Amino acid sequence: QVQLVESGGGSVQAGGTLRLSCTASSTYTYNSNAMAWFRQPPGQEREPVAGIYTSGGNTYYADSVKGRFTISQDNARNTVYLQMNSLKPEDSAMYYCAAVWGRIIRDLANEYDYNHWGQGTQVTVTS
Repeated sequence: QVQLVESGGGSVQAGGTLRLSCTASSTYTYNSNAMAWFRQPPGQEREPVAGIYTSGGNTYYADSVKGRFTISQDNARNTVYLQMNSLKPEDSAMYYCAAVWGRIIRDLANEYDYNHWGQGTQVTVTS
């Protein structure tokens, strides 16, 4: 059983910063293989934002957030972070944490490869 709990969302003005956290608790005896952040703007489909392989540390970023967002992890705390700088109104969305246990995934951006999801945290960026 796995629970992913996101925190850190909120409302911020354009140009501001937020840091999202996702803490995983599970009955697995080993770490997840990868964790990621996805987002879903109102009326749109969910899209990948950033992902990280938890053992190797390789990362993925959507083109729209490269240079502004940073994904990182604290394996001791089973937590992944998303540092979001220079926020834009188009970054407004519900942000979801995702994780995968028990299988190797080749594409951090593919939401169908993840088998555990958090409930989401809202990010609103005002102009």
